[in-house]
Amino acid sequence: MDIRHNIAFGLKEKTNQLNYDQQQDGDTKDIFSLNSSDRNDTISTTHGRTVGVGDDGVPALMTLSASESILAINPSTIEVIPFSKLSEEGSVLGGAYSGSKYQVPAQNSQYDFVNMFRGSANYIANHRNTVIVFHIPGELLAWDGFSDLMDDIALCWLLGMKPVIVAGCRAQVNSRILLEKENNCDISSLTSDGRLIDCTDGVARYDSVRITDEETLRIVKEEAGYIRFEIERQLGRSFHRHGTIDSGAVKDGNVVSGNFYSAQPYGIIEGVDFKYTGFPRKVEVQKVQQVLDTHDVVLMTSLGTSPSGEIFNVNTEHLASYVAGALKASKVVFFTVHGSAFIENQNKKLVQNLRVSDARNVLKYNNVTVNNSKGFSSFEHQEDLTPATKEAFVKLGWCVASLDLGVKRAHIISPINGALLQELYTRDGSGTLISRDIYEGIRVANVGDVAGIYDLIEPLVSAGTLVPRPKNVLENDINSYYVFTRDNLIVACAQIKLFEMGYAEIGCLVVKKEYRAQGRGDAMLGYLERLSVQVGCTNVFVLSTQTMEWFIERGFKEVPVDALPPTRQAVYNYRRKSKIYMKTIQSERELDSSELWWNR
Repeated sequence: MDIRHNIAFGLKEKTNQLNYDQQQDGDTKDIFSLNSSDRNDTISTTHGRTVGVGDDGVPALMTLSASESILAINPSTIEVIPFSKLSEEGSVLGGAYSGSKYQVPAQNSQYDFVNMFRGSANYIANHRNTVIVFHIPGELLAWDGFSDLMDDIALCWLLGMKPVIVAGCRAQVNSRILLEKENNCDISSLTSDGRLIDCTDGVARYDSVRITDEETLRIVKEEAGYIRFEIERQLGRSFHRHGTIDSGAVKDGNVVSGNFYSAQPYGIIEGVDFKYTGFPRKVEVQKVQQVLDTHDVVLMTSLGTSPSGEIFNVNTEHLASYVAGALKASKVVFFTVHGSAFIENQNKKLVQNLRVSDARNVLKYNNVTVNNSKGFSSFEHQEDLTPATKEAFVKLGWCVASLDLGVKRAHIISPINGALLQELYTRDGSGTLISRDIYEGIRVANVGDVAGIYDLIEPLVSAGTLVPRPKNVLENDINSYYVFTRDNLIVACAQIKLFEMGYAEIGCLVVKKEYRAQGRGDAMLGYLERLSVQVGCTNVFVLSTQTMEWFIERGFKEVPVDALPPTRQAVYNYRRKSKIYMKTIQSERELDSSELWWNR
């Protein structure tokens, strides 16, 4: 097995008894041994990767190839399931979800509210003065909880966020077409290559893209106008209920619509004229920012104008992604219609966060393509997919497109009353978070990195901050080290050692001086914390004599020596008297929230 994909537990198979080595703090290895009769062939399964015991007695991730990241998720294990199946599988969403409605957990005392409010304070502070783009499908206007959703968006605004709403009207337009139009598919019987134009439900499409003729454009104008005024009415009511404090006076917010973006025609492709179907050309960023800076909300619909005065029908999912990228939004939120979630089909675990690389792999595995230039999605074998599954993959595709355009985080949220606030302001969340690959550049160290690691840590060893680590020791333990590289230069390193009873020690965390203000240390710490959680080690500890405050600021708390696992206590260096700091991590979602602070 490739040593780069081993996670060093300090296990060494010699005898049935604990076998200690006399070492200094931070250099512990060969901590304890297990007789082969006491081992299971498989320890656990996390994110589609089996953690097993190899021939040498060292637990290792057993399904990774040399090109994959240790944190990568196997896309074949990801499945989309509806709400009904979620309720069958048991309570999810932090124990608050049951059936088709969000159930507020019972409060046993006033302190439940106090703890909840205190827990939300960090999120409120972090989201303040950030731009967030909401995509609202037209179907949600008929949802019983739509007025509550408007209240929740108004509350986000009141708490300091700068909302931009992109509203679709596809459902309303399709319903009108079915009722009013006849022979909608007489545009052309065949395309130039002999492929029929799809005319499902009377809507003319080619390669999943709507063909908008003059009559369809008239219907789009009417329905987009209805959507616009309905959102303005409902959100205006919510603003009036909440209000905001401005120079001592209560001032209501406004919903502002206008020509905030221009569009261009889709054109003629393979002999098919898409007529008034278009895609975004340019976002008037300065105009949008001016409205947001006056504490108002921007509303856009599917109708975009060209400089020549033409009007085009634009895919609003694409528009939301495009606008979020142009505004460098902190977040983009896509609301779903059918209500679904991603789970790991091997252990039925709810997947609430995906890195963008994992999301891409899921789309690729399921043969889903999203064209980010003109705004359409396509599926292979889409007849095998349910509407909820297709919708989930489409939303996931536009989340990936948004992150490619510079958005920091994207969220997919189902239509559950209160789900928006739970997703944005609580640790447990309610939907699916897709984030950028903030750990890109971190990899397992190899023997070729020994010299670079030695040069990086030597100044701190000389200063007495770190214990000495000769090159032969580094080479011996290299499979437990990780490095952060930039242009093949090692700019940070750290070591992880896993112990019994779900404990992991992080040591030798060093960042090159000129890179210390760029979040490299936080990224390295977060990476190893995620790695620990995924293999079942939820208690992470560090030993320090100089950098205690840095770890305290990141949620570690000082503990006595007897809080360490027994094998680590046995080799603790009482002469050095390092202080011990420990952190208990409940879930990866908890790590997502901590990343809000250092990856802004």
